[in-house]
Amino acid sequence: MSQSELGKKELERYSRHLLIPEVGRGGQLSLKDGKVLLIGAGGLGSPAAVYLASAGVGPLGIVDFDRVEASNLHRQILHFDGDVGKKKTESARETLTQLNPHVQVITHDTRLHKENALSILGDYDVIIDGTDNFPTRYLVNDACVLLGKPNVYGSIFRFDGQASVFDPRGDGPCYRCLYPEPPPPGVVPSCAEGGVLGVLPGIIGVIQATEAIKIILGKGDTLTGRLLLYNALEMSFHELKLRKDPHCPLCGTNPTVTELIDYEGFCRIGESEEPAEAVASLTVVELKEKMEGERSFVLLDVRESHETEICQLTGSVLIPLGQLANRMDEVPRATPVIAYCKKGIRGEKAVRLLNEAGFTATNLEGGIIAWAEQIDPEMARY
Repeated sequence: MSQSELGKKELERYSRHLLIPEVGRGGQLSLKDGKVLLIGAGGLGSPAAVYLASAGVGPLGIVDFDRVEASNLHRQILHFDGDVGKKKTESARETLTQLNPHVQVITHDTRLHKENALSILGDYDVIIDGTDNFPTRYLVNDACVLLGKPNVYGSIFRFDGQASVFDPRGDGPCYRCLYPEPPPPGVVPSCAEGGVLGVLPGIIGVIQATEAIKIILGKGDTLTGRLLLYNALEMSFHELKLRKDPHCPLCGTNPTVTELIDYEGFCRIGESEEPAEAVASLTVVELKEKMEGERSFVLLDVRESHETEICQLTGSVLIPLGQLANRMDEVPRATPVIAYCKKGIRGEKAVRLLNEAGFTATNLEGGIIAWAEQIDPEMARY
């Protein structure tokens, strides 16, 4: 069956589409020929992929290098309990093929970077950005502008979501027009650090899928030039008008970014304000030995209080990192301190603060996640 035809089963499957004057047989054929690439098979990519595949959009491409974790399942509806440990691309392909065997699913099991972005994105008509980090977000934006591809943007955090369309084919802005510079490292927490309401990516992801379908059909008004803001707690939508920045280094009048760059460096990932000496640290095995012996140290948990409701080391004192500078009087100065967080990053910052204030402090390598992986497999992870 050629791409320019609809078989009997497809006519039955998409019959409700065919009844819509704005879609019809011609529109459904456009959807069948539409090539959409999802960057990420996670919170946003999952609902977008489900609805695009259901609608008959394909080939449908998915880029992801991660594996399914249990903590993904409350929001990433492409994956099921039995998929934990599988590659997300493999799990996504199995789900989508079961959902609609008429749609071709193409998987790219790789991390997107400046060496492969143009070749991967170049094969598709519409790009859906479901990333959760700034380097990839800027990479996707820049690649879309250089290739002339519409970029359907979405982001989520806790109860808030955003969506827009950055389409270089017209006079609309790009992501750099909205956010010329990335925030300093660590200022904006990820969903893994700050959490996200499970249903939130469903709403934003479906909005992204809707915009992609409209672009393929050439119908309606897309979110080009508009930023849609959603607040789940208030159940409210607000809209901000966006304009193309004539001074944008990528899509402005005199662009200076004419090729893909080092996005880790641009977003200052792994960079500190000044070179810092390594702090003292110990492994979870060493901590276990200390905890089994005579307890002559303070075990300081510098995570947020809601994180302790998931898991916590016995005997910990909780002082979130953001409050530590003002609450150091609660920590005994004469006793060594072992600080820990989720994965060790905040713990290291806490140790620097404590050492500068005259304490003797050590960081737990890998944080409580390392403890759960190596010492207590029954401990809940997040």
